[in-house]
Amino acid sequence: MQTKLDTQFAFPSQLINAHHEVLLAEGFGLELGQPLDKKQFTIGNQPVLYTAHLPKVLDWLHGLDQPSLLEKEPCDIPVLLYDRALSFDRLLFHYDGSPASAKIIKQFLHLFSNNIKNSKATIISPAFIPKSKLKEEQELIQEVTNSTSETSFIKFNFNRIGDFWSYAVKHQKTVLVTTKNNQADLAKVLFHFYKGGLWYEKLSFYLAL
Repeated sequence: MQTKLDTQFAFPSQLINAHHEVLLAEGFGLELGQPLDKKQFTIGNQPVLYTAHLPKVLDWLHGLDQPSLLEKEPCDIPVLLYDRALSFDRLLFHYDGSPASAKIIKQFLHLFSNNIKNSKATIISPAFIPKSKLKEEQELIQEVTNSTSETSFIKFNFNRIGDFWSYAVKHQKTVLVTTKNNQADLAKVLFHFYKGGLWYEKLSFYLAL
């Protein structure tokens, strides 16, 4: 019998866990991969987050002839793909100047507010932002600054998710926060580099809309 997760995600629903807390508890990353106590996930019917162990997802992906979309029907619920372990030490935020991108980052800050107080954050923004968007950009930088222990802001003309992945690996970031709209290209990058010399097993991915 198919479940909603079976139709929503391309990979098997057995690889996915749903979390319902409005604010995820401090030390959330330490709990991943442990058996879940279903009683603690009954605050609401709608999950606030899906998590999946990235190596298992990529092992499934490598069983296919070519890379596949990770989520067949992208929904508003964010997905966190974690590798060997989930660490919030060094965060990388992909900001493209749009309200949707700002919403994703603010949602992450809220959801993990108990886990990122000591994090170092980097925001990558387009080299050119229209004057009408500068206020929103500054407000976002301030919100990230208020939520983390250290924030840096960089302007790059990155056009592909592979550029963000490469930067994250080079600078040993531990979470890349980006949009689900990049999931097809991200799947291709991960499919190509998994278990290769450039792979960084401490990098996790937060995908949202």
